[in-house]
Amino acid sequence: MERTSTIEYRPMIRDLPNDLRPRERMLYAGPSALSTAELLAILLRVGTKSENVIRMAERLLTEFGGVAGLARANFDELCAKHGMGEAKATQIKAAIE
Repeated sequence: MERTSTIEYRPMIRDLPNDLRPRERMLYAGPSALSTAELLAILLRVGTKSENVIRMAERLLTEFGGVAGLARANFDELCAKHGMGEAKATQIKAAIE
């Protein structure tokens, strides 16, 4: 039996072409051209080894039910999520405030 392994490609933001990176897109196209996840990704700055910052932002928005859910979440709930810590949780809460 042949064993196949699937390697999932997980590009880091630095691996993306400049015109697909959230910060660069915001500079030339403006904030209205970005998705909510991309705007959140700019606040978060970096992801984890297993997840780029855009995927992390998408996951957080899904898990909390959007920006309104992030606003309702308390500090400890945010910090408990994979890849989050006090600094990122504080950045999110400050931006929403």
